[in-house]
Amino acid sequence: MPLIVTPMSDGRNWRLVEPFYYYIGKLGSDNIVTVPPGFITDFASTPQFLWLWLPYWGKYGKAAVVHDYLYQTQKRSRKEADQIFREAMVVGNTRAWKALVMFLAVRLFGWLSWKAKAWRLHGET
Repeated sequence: MPLIVTPMSDGRNWRLVEPFYYYIGKLGSDNIVTVPPGFITDFASTPQFLWLWLPYWGKYGKAAVVHDYLYQTQKRSRKEADQIFREAMVVGNTRAWKALVMFLAVRLFGWLSWKAKAWRLHGET
């Protein structure tokens, strides 16, 4: 399924023009993540000094959009969001070492973003 986005004026973020669907487990699964049009993503939130090896956009771009959406909405647990991210990277043909590094990075450091978003959504710490 194509991911259709348009750049935002800030030069870093992108807005979905059309909805994007990710079927967990296999295509046609009943377990689906639907990212709505209008959702704003920065793709992979990798620090700029790592962009030579892990740019914010790559074969894992669709996986990053799904992961951003799951973190921003917290409709799934953080662990499940990270596992879906890893699966989607593999499905998207991301090199195994990149998928592993990115998965480990979100498992180790993603709690910072998760907690910040939880506070904005629910007033939780």
